[in-house]
Amino acid sequence: MECSGGFNFKVLKNNYNYLLMSVFKSILFFLIAGAFEIAGGYLIWIWIKNDKPFWVGLTGIILPALYGFIPTLQTTNFGRVYAAYGGVFIILSLLWGWKIDGVNPDKFDITGSLICIFGILVIMVPKR
Repeated sequence: MECSGGFNFKVLKNNYNYLLMSVFKSILFFLIAGAFEIAGGYLIWIWIKNDKPFWVGLTGIILPALYGFIPTLQTTNFGRVYAAYGGVFIILSLLWGWKIDGVNPDKFDITGSLICIFGILVIMVPKR
């Protein structure tokens, strides 16, 4: 649909859909990568600190290797992806601590997480 000024709503809708799918895929990749990295670190942590079996430690070693592959699925450059991953990992680490270790986030954790979300959006959303 095109209005008299030459504005094409179909193009706008397609760009909007593209942006939504790009953001959704990026978030999904961030969450998968974060889960692999944090779970890997956690498994190594409990293997050493809690005297868990060797397979727990081995799994903890393998997961971060898989995590290294996930960022290659992102559509932007390496530096931007890893800068944004840093913010995502901060948030996921606090959530992990809350749900797995039972450490409730305080107002500083929440404020820091909100700042991270803003930073992630500033880095990842603009189409360059």
